[in-house]
Amino acid sequence: MKQYRNLDDPLDGADVVLIGLFSAKEKRYEVRLDELAALAEARGSRVVGRYVQRRGASDRWNERPGGAGRMSQPFSRRTLLTNGKVREIAEACRKSDVNAAIFVNTLTHIQRTVLADMLGCLVFTGDDLAAHGETG
Repeated sequence: MKQYRNLDDPLDGADVVLIGLFSAKEKRYEVRLDELAALAEARGSRVVGRYVQRRGASDRWNERPGGAGRMSQPFSRRTLLTNGKVREIAEACRKSDVNAAIFVNTLTHIQRTVLADMLGCLVFTGDDLAAHGETG
């Protein structure tokens, strides 16, 4: 059983995964994940996994008109990511008994609800962690 140091903070003592959707043009995605990991660890979390979905990285050889314009858009309005990526992360979360998933990206209320259900854990964003750091 996990030992939480602060019962008011669900991330304190939690095992978390970091998740991000990045455009193929984004070169600093690892740095952004490192920054998110630092925020999570400052809250007492332990990062047990990182998952990256790259938009446009595998499409560069295909000649699909308008592909470059979609590179910064989500794959799915409901989950932000592809269904396969969400299933991969959900399986890993179950196997590792993950308490929370923290997204680099901003999520809508519906995306949070759907992802929490699919992943079986709490869902946060980097904005949530940054806002807590300013107030806490």
